[in-house]
Amino acid sequence: MTIHVNETSNTFHLQTDHTSYIFRIMENGEAGQIYYGNRIHVQSAYPNLTSREWRTDNPSLSEEDPNFQTSTIKSEYGSLGKGDFRYPAFQLTTENGARISEFHYDHYQIIAGKKRLSYLPSTFDDTGDDAETLVVSFVDQISGATLHLNYSIFPHQDVIVKSATFVNSGDNTIVINRALSAQLDLPDSNYDLIQFSGAWARERHLFRNHLRPGIQSISSLRTSSSPQHNPFMMLARPNTTNQAGPVFGFNLVYSGNFLDSVEVDQYDTTRVLTGINPDEFAWQLAPQATFQTPEAILSYTTAGMNQLSQQMGAFYMHHLVNPKYTEQDRPILINNWEATYFDFDEPKLMKIVNQAHELGIEMFVLDDGWFGHRDNDHTSLGDWFVDKKKFPNGIEHFAEQVHNLGMKFGLWFEPEMISIDSDLYRTHPDWMIHAPKSTPTPGRHQFVLDMTRPEVIDYLYDHMSHMIESADLDYIKWDMNRHITEMFGSQLASDEQLEMPHRYILGVYKLYQRLTTAYPNVLFESCASGGGRFDLGMMYYAPQAWTSDDTDAAERMLIQYGTSYGYPQSMMGAHVSAVPNDQTGRITSLKTRGEVAFYGAFGYELDVTKMTADELAQVKDQVAFYKQYRHLFQFGKLYRLSSPFEGQGNIISWEVVDPHQDQAIASRFQLLNHPNAPYTRFYFTGLDPDKQYRVNDDQETYYGDELMNAGYFVPTILADGQNSKDFVSQLFIVKAVK
Repeated sequence: MTIHVNETSNTFHLQTDHTSYIFRIMENGEAGQIYYGNRIHVQSAYPNLTSREWRTDNPSLSEEDPNFQTSTIKSEYGSLGKGDFRYPAFQLTTENGARISEFHYDHYQIIAGKKRLSYLPSTFDDTGDDAETLVVSFVDQISGATLHLNYSIFPHQDVIVKSATFVNSGDNTIVINRALSAQLDLPDSNYDLIQFSGAWARERHLFRNHLRPGIQSISSLRTSSSPQHNPFMMLARPNTTNQAGPVFGFNLVYSGNFLDSVEVDQYDTTRVLTGINPDEFAWQLAPQATFQTPEAILSYTTAGMNQLSQQMGAFYMHHLVNPKYTEQDRPILINNWEATYFDFDEPKLMKIVNQAHELGIEMFVLDDGWFGHRDNDHTSLGDWFVDKKKFPNGIEHFAEQVHNLGMKFGLWFEPEMISIDSDLYRTHPDWMIHAPKSTPTPGRHQFVLDMTRPEVIDYLYDHMSHMIESADLDYIKWDMNRHITEMFGSQLASDEQLEMPHRYILGVYKLYQRLTTAYPNVLFESCASGGGRFDLGMMYYAPQAWTSDDTDAAERMLIQYGTSYGYPQSMMGAHVSAVPNDQTGRITSLKTRGEVAFYGAFGYELDVTKMTADELAQVKDQVAFYKQYRHLFQFGKLYRLSSPFEGQGNIISWEVVDPHQDQAIASRFQLLNHPNAPYTRFYFTGLDPDKQYRVNDDQETYYGDELMNAGYFVPTILADGQNSKDFVSQLFIVKAVK
């Protein structure tokens, strides 16, 4: 049993295998946070954890109970206006304009398992993995609205999933001004906030800063989770490392505007909020209507950030990703974009396809430019019909040739976008998002379709489903290359315009849901100028994502390293591209490019018809090697060893280990060479200390404890007598001796 309820003290104790989450109903009828951390014993009450002191200048619940001061108490889902001056989890406006709520506890319900949400991506328990769901219900004494706080406990991954549901049980419309998914009040502020921020082509770099008084937050108002800030964050004690120490993880199952906020108050307590960004948000809740927040995923461990990533990643794979892809190996693909850009036709592409087939590559993905008259990025978005100049016999003929070689075939779409120069715009200009009297602002020479309109969803579904069926598609790359400006819904009333950002992303989810339901065998890969919508909302529909448009190996070391904290490597599309690199101009060896890309859903994005015989031989060897170890690379337990975000950041290393600790692969990447370098040892982790191993099939055997504690000698002088070069990679294959 994971949920323990003491009805006398109105205390709720949620237990996973290693953690406890405790809250209770307080004197004012609201829920108060008690504890979240290492698992502790279930008790009838926790007086030691709910002690109070009266503080001057703070409002009290009543004259009779002066010690009950909401601003000094840890709340479970706080409001504003009743004495708690910290940023609230929610705020409602009633018919008379008042923004005060008094939600009092009504009842609770325990439900076996965890069901999916309607209209939103969500976690689930399809396998009967001992999950339980607690719903605690409150009624607002002012508006009559009902609030359900939802908690789903997944014990074996040490994960708690939280969300809130608002139901207007009254007779008048209520406006929801803010509705966060989760709140966590902690008793002190001795934490580092660890966030993953950046920009296009340098997404999800790690930033670590100690909490200070006031508000620290990351957010997006781009109607996507954004490359600037990822909706995953951690709170860790200052001494916490990848290998050891306490750390909380917070991730949001949402792809639109979000807010992750951490507030340290005057008493050094910490409030964490995560959910839909309250800026540019409001929701008209009509009588009897319901509003459901996205789900927030919380996890905790004292065993360091590697353990946190592993338990959250295992949770995603079994309780968020489409079960079909939970442990299904992802195909090795080649994408033509950096090989041809818009300059291609069927014969040119077939040369790439034939060469790729000879190399053992398993899927060809046709990128941008196959539709309308799209010879540049100024035109044709929305016209999802085949360009007959490039494919005179139709895309069906081309797809058939690819399939006849035994390869899979995939196609690029950017369904949410529209070009001014398109048949779609000429027919339906009103489908483009724009504000009346405002001058539209282009982004990448394109604009955005109003995904809140059912007819837009229907149009896109019809055209995409036609292409899926006519070309017998195995894969779709779903791109999204600009953010939304002039946010306005032409079919929404004036008091509904702040609903537009959330309605937009609900429309995206609706289209994804229709397509993935109708075509369950099509593998979807999400993309947003690379990694601009790399989040769990997308992961629910598309089990892998374009990690970044930056395919430079040196840059990808940082991007993939940062991404690995919040997401499993099977979600990371990781490709080998040509050199000099298109984004940085950097030249790295084919060996290094391949060994960086191995740790993800592997592929190539270059013109294999222009490679030398030696390069082709290397690619063929890489493909064969990856196939041999693919499952380990994609689904092995990942350990981060040396961080590019600490110290000089010159050495980056990580390792994957199979569940039985019989096999491991580790990589050591050196960005810059140094003359006369010190002796180097590589320290493995995650091995069985009592098993014997060979490294790279050498004759010597080593016990696991030796490799982990004493390390493995790494020569700094290469076999040919030359000093190691810049951007060099070293791969270590570790196998247990049978």
